[in-house]
Amino acid sequence: MNTFNERFLGNSESGSDMGQTPRGFWGNLGLIRPTAWVIAAVLFFGMQALFWLVIWPQTHPDELEKLSDVGKICLPILAGTFVAIYVLLIGFVYVDAKRRGMRYVMWTWLTIFVPYSIGIILYFVLRDPMPTPCPKCSRLSAASFTFCPHCGAELMRTCRVCHKKLGAGWVNCAYCGTSLTAQARSSTPAASV
Repeated sequence: MNTFNERFLGNSESGSDMGQTPRGFWGNLGLIRPTAWVIAAVLFFGMQALFWLVIWPQTHPDELEKLSDVGKICLPILAGTFVAIYVLLIGFVYVDAKRRGMRYVMWTWLTIFVPYSIGIILYFVLRDPMPTPCPKCSRLSAASFTFCPHCGAELMRTCRVCHKKLGAGWVNCAYCGTSLTAQARSSTPAASV
């Protein structure tokens, strides 16, 4: 099995091939694999065929008269659009979970089999943050990492006493109360006299 950092797209040994994160709705839409687009299109047109070739001919004429002509056209289009969007969301979950270093196969199966789109909602609530590049070696690391697993550079400040992560601009550690300015002075080498 690949290590954590090898699971990210564009994370090579040199760190120079780091892929750009797409921005906005259209950039994220471009992440969806062509296979998901093809399946969504087939299901959309399949839904049209189902309504026009199976459901409408078998419906009693009195019930069809209750629907307007616009309703007869819009209902198959709405049903096909709903199914296509659902398939595209599953395709997005697969790619997005993979680029975040999550268990993408598990999340894909959950979005498919958990009913009423609860799996998709759970994914968007529980997904991990995007990995960040190391400032020293530019390799991708999980946002929760304190040190880079490749070069050992500090990715996030920690208290030297209790080893908890520190927020930006903190003067004292919120967990143990230690003065961070004293820690900074003691960690810098003394000037030679």
